[in-house]
Amino acid sequence: MLMKWLIAGGGTGGHLFPGIALAEEVITRHPDNQVLFVGTQHGLESTIVPREGFRLETIDVTGLKGKGIFRLLAGLFRLPRAFWQSWRILSREKPSVVVGVGGYASGPMVLAAALRGIPTAVQEQNALPGMTNRILGRFVDAVFIAFKEARDHFPKRKTHLLGNPIRRKLLDNFLRPREATGRFTLLVTGGSQGAHRLNARVLEAMKEMGEDARTLQVIHQTGPRDREEVEAAYRALGVEAEVHDFIRDMPATYTRADLVVCRAGATTLAEITVARKASVLVPFPYAADNHQEVNAGALVDAGAAIMLRESELDGPRLAAIVRELHADSDRRKRMERAAGLLGRPEAAREIADVCVELVFPTGRGRT
Repeated sequence: MLMKWLIAGGGTGGHLFPGIALAEEVITRHPDNQVLFVGTQHGLESTIVPREGFRLETIDVTGLKGKGIFRLLAGLFRLPRAFWQSWRILSREKPSVVVGVGGYASGPMVLAAALRGIPTAVQEQNALPGMTNRILGRFVDAVFIAFKEARDHFPKRKTHLLGNPIRRKLLDNFLRPREATGRFTLLVTGGSQGAHRLNARVLEAMKEMGEDARTLQVIHQTGPRDREEVEAAYRALGVEAEVHDFIRDMPATYTRADLVVCRAGATTLAEITVARKASVLVPFPYAADNHQEVNAGALVDAGAAIMLRESELDGPRLAAIVRELHADSDRRKRMERAAGLLGRPEAAREIADVCVELVFPTGRGRT
């Protein structure tokens, strides 16, 4: 029997891309399966979801946490309307299952579905769950987590440690063998918008390394604001560098990298663990509840990464770490193996399996 899936949430890539990966798995199982996304007009989903070929409905909802008093009141005022809009979408679309992936739209939609008796689940990407998912975890039928540290925040009987879903094109390209460049390759990325402080400290580290930096090849995603400045700095230092404001083919780039310096968003960590990469993680300190530091700590505890808090990040310290890992290939290999043990390439398939089981408890009609 075919299924109609509703995936609610988005706002940022960290919430949205695992939902896209799950949708790809659903359509791969049977092309006549249907997937509807529900988000907001202002989130990343408004452009990404249609581009990926999926249908999007929007509701009028904003965040509550970390806002000023007037924005908090405005957000609270919108909640009844968002809940009513969610109820109408459920009445019209009649989904088989509703999965929340975090973000503003996830709360009212998943709660409305749970109250209507529709099978529901939430997928929590981070080691420290957000407020919305912690609340929804009490009402839904299943909770999917990516870090064991998140388990204590949800009822154990319905919590599944399955990892973060990875988009199919990433998984396919991660099967490539490492590209032999003949030079130690450092990949630096602060995310799609870049990270100005990270960009600046990496350049300081290259200057600190002096002649050693000229033995490296650097691939650096700067974000749009810093690209020209960073490119000029590498040129002045005599360091071979490919500088991009945005890297479209991250899987191919990962195959070239010996070491990754990056933020600690859940989607990034899912990618580098599946890609089996040693990493230096610099958590974004202003993420909600400082969850990126908790994410990074999980990789550090497993021996897969080194963490530098932004308050600790300076050129000499980063230069020392890059020098050490450049020289110690055995340590890098141990970190790569540890990262690979954390990677969950089958996360989308396993999450879909559990959702199908919620709809068809006896396993009949699986597609």
